[in-house]
Amino acid sequence: MSTLFGLPVALDALIRVLIIVGVMTVVVMGLIYIERKVLARFQQRLGPTRTGPMGLLQSVADALKLVAKEDVRPTNADPWVFELAPFLVFVPTFLGFVVVPFALAWSVRDLDLGLFYILAVSSVNIIGWVMAGWASDNRYAMLGALRAVAQSISYELPLVMALIAVAMVADSLNISEIVRGQAVVPNIVWQPLPFLMFFICMLAEMNRPPFDIPVGESEVVGGPYVEYSGIRWSMFFLAEYASMFIMALLGAAVFLGGSAWPLGEQLGLPWQILLTVVKAGAIIFVVIWTRASFPRLRIDQLMSFSWKLLLPVSFAQIMVNGLILVYDLPYGMSHTLLAVCSAAGVLFVASAINRSVTRPRPRPVLISRSEAAR
Repeated sequence: MSTLFGLPVALDALIRVLIIVGVMTVVVMGLIYIERKVLARFQQRLGPTRTGPMGLLQSVADALKLVAKEDVRPTNADPWVFELAPFLVFVPTFLGFVVVPFALAWSVRDLDLGLFYILAVSSVNIIGWVMAGWASDNRYAMLGALRAVAQSISYELPLVMALIAVAMVADSLNISEIVRGQAVVPNIVWQPLPFLMFFICMLAEMNRPPFDIPVGESEVVGGPYVEYSGIRWSMFFLAEYASMFIMALLGAAVFLGGSAWPLGEQLGLPWQILLTVVKAGAIIFVVIWTRASFPRLRIDQLMSFSWKLLLPVSFAQIMVNGLILVYDLPYGMSHTLLAVCSAAGVLFVASAINRSVTRPRPRPVLISRSEAAR
């Protein structure tokens, strides 16, 4: 196992994690600024312009404001649970950086079960959401926490199924090996349906629009962290944007070829890092674009979409992959069948969504007060 400057393994891991935390803090502030500017362009506004040149220091000013803000805790809140909740949201998010490769052989640790690891640690932060809602002694916070739990469980299952489908094709749970296997053709060509499900479930897992009912300000004020302020509130906010960056990196690595396609191994480290940044940036841009384009779903629509459509389709995709791969067909034939079946699944999902959106709905019958009084 290679280490930095020949240091002991434990010290090497600590230094790598500290580097990632420092870089991620800067990246999150950059993502907040980029989202504000991109949303402003979609909505024909200017976005941040006052603080620094072109508003570049707006995120820095917001961070300083949150650090200096008073840390308020409700009188009836559970002190220990209230104060620990932000850490159980913040820490598991950053643990995901351990296995995400920024370039070939360029990650904190290259684990054989890296895909399993990132799915495991990413599901822990839901405990922090429940703790925040329960400890706040606030009904709106508790309702937001319950919504977050229901949504996370509902969409984590098809997310896992989508990544399992890709792991079956790649024959590995090692993210670095999955990336190297895409040196010629990225996995999105063979598995477009799992990529679509991954993107949808990624939005739901991050509570991003249109799946933001746990933090819907018009319904539950601000969600599980409505009673938080200052640095503790900023930890929830930081975890959300860090999670968006991690999931974008994971999607780029597993589906878009990561740092290997095209010509990653031939052109060296700078080109590999550029590939990773461009692909992750494209996913983040589509996430922001989605926020600007779609209204928030109702709770019944959100739950039905997962349990009635995404989950059955994800199971069908795994069964189809298994049936094709178990017979050990020639590479070209097997992967062509995988691509055709997965593309058919995309068309089925698109058709189901279109049918649900465009079908006529019965109009409510209006009656007069006199008729109602009879």
